[in-house]
Amino acid sequence: MAKRWRFEGSQHVIGAGAMTLRGVMDGVMKNMDGDDGRHVIHLSQGDPSAFPSFRTAAFAEDAVCAAVRSAQFNGYSSTAGLPAARSAVAEYLSKDLPYDLSSDDVFLTIGCTQALEAILTALARPGANILLPRPGYPDYEARAAFAGLEVRHFDLDPENDWEADLAAVEALGDDHTVAIVVINPGNPCGNVFKYDHLKKIAEMARNMGILVIADEVYGHLTFGSNPFVPMGVFASIAPIITLGSLSKRWIVPGWRIGWLVLNDLHGILTKHGIVDSIKGFLNISSDPVTFIQAALPEILLKTPTDFYDKIVSMFRESAEKCYKLSQQIPCISCPTKPQGCMFLMIKLNLSMLEGICCKLAKEESVILLPGTGLGLKNWLRVTFAVEASHIDEGFRRIRAFCERHAISKKETTLSYYVESPVFDYIYV
Repeated sequence: MAKRWRFEGSQHVIGAGAMTLRGVMDGVMKNMDGDDGRHVIHLSQGDPSAFPSFRTAAFAEDAVCAAVRSAQFNGYSSTAGLPAARSAVAEYLSKDLPYDLSSDDVFLTIGCTQALEAILTALARPGANILLPRPGYPDYEARAAFAGLEVRHFDLDPENDWEADLAAVEALGDDHTVAIVVINPGNPCGNVFKYDHLKKIAEMARNMGILVIADEVYGHLTFGSNPFVPMGVFASIAPIITLGSLSKRWIVPGWRIGWLVLNDLHGILTKHGIVDSIKGFLNISSDPVTFIQAALPEILLKTPTDFYDKIVSMFRESAEKCYKLSQQIPCISCPTKPQGCMFLMIKLNLSMLEGICCKLAKEESVILLPGTGLGLKNWLRVTFAVEASHIDEGFRRIRAFCERHAISKKETTLSYYVESPVFDYIYV
């Protein structure tokens, strides 16, 4: 036996993994008691595929089956993806743009996650920093930490449709800032940015000399007054990297097919080596499944519109239900009704409530995502991409939890007494 084993797990990887959405949820799930006889209500993860009402289009399933049965797609694909699939993504996205993308602008990835990994890795260099929204999607922080990119957060304002103060954003940057991430429709806020706000972001990026990473994985899943505007519309102003996937609009996150697209009308990304860096990353990583790639032309270009209409209608109804129920529980509130995506953010009206998700999971078997995992204390993320019955039961349990722990206490100030409901624990 060796006198001393010379290996140990990388703390760098462990730390980065804990920052991801899965890492945060693992921390919540550890607090679950054993089987208490009640069904666990998951209002945390945006995966509606688990529910019968949200099954993907039969048309999409048929396209995948046909690709498998053809026996033509059992081998490797090229690094960037199958040519027909890349062309289909270009055609699909070009419908919403004032110019046409080509297949050369498209790189197929293993879901949107690999797309964000590719671009953050391509941008990483000593001393570089990136601007990320707060609250936001935690995998950006995790991948940035893994790549050695410094993260600088800019705040989204819940009282202003979750828009950013762009003057404050620009003040965060310096000569080492390389990019800004824009998530639209917004995860976790359920917001949809207006045209003018997106244009100002592009103009700011041009002034700063940085690129825009447009996370549009929830593109077209909108149901409010603000229409979805792809960031690529403003590619004449600044270079845009668009990230997207099949996962959300078609309710198939397990199919793991996404894309990274260059909206680069002036060739800036090519000139500065970003395209070569992306290709280098993809050369040393895995490719998306070939038969799913092969099905993309049928799925993207020929799925009946009534499928999209049905899904959006269901999200609209579920979002409205969540919003209304959140207003009926005194200890929580939702300042902005969601207009897109699959989530809304709920604010805790009382301070010092870190850990509430763990206690809620333990006592009520309701799983929520703590806002601390998204960069925002005293908030919770709730998904409405579930069956209506789960929303009703989940909020019934949340209300019972709040009522059980709320007590009336007199808080003394210098001149008067205030009677208010507070929780009977501080769980950090």
